[in-house]
Amino acid sequence: MSKEQDNKAIVGRWFTSFWGPKCDLSIVDELAAPDMLLQYSLHEPRRGHADIKAFMTDFRAAFPDLSFGGAADLIAEGDLVVGRWVGGGTHSGPAFSDFLAGSLPAATGRKMHFTGTTVLRLEDGKIVEEIGLDDGVTALTQLGLIRTV
Repeated sequence: MSKEQDNKAIVGRWFTSFWGPKCDLSIVDELAAPDMLLQYSLHEPRRGHADIKAFMTDFRAAFPDLSFGGAADLIAEGDLVVGRWVGGGTHSGPAFSDFLAGSLPAATGRKMHFTGTTVLRLEDGKIVEEIGLDDGVTALTQLGLIRTV
């Protein structure tokens, strides 16, 4: 297999095991570089295994049905893999204060469903960066954190 095919296989496993319906946090130790950067527009950047696991643990506690899936084939070039996705969940858990635009009180029952594009950079078979641009306005509007006119 080519480097690009190998990288797409790694990212495919990451998306399924980390972002899919059932999160397996051991995938962080397996596929992420020790100082991996996870950065999305809705949240503060996260770095390193412990920080990334804490982020996902809190996110999934607040949104127990959280799930994201691919919306198109992965594209790979050299060390980069790009994926388009769709996902979301229902805020039925504890209060959540990780959004840059504000916090949610416990169990609002609000649903978010939105899309995005993510670029992942790999080195030596490990993910070193996951940087995504998501439709945060849609998600934050659905959650009642911002209003549209």
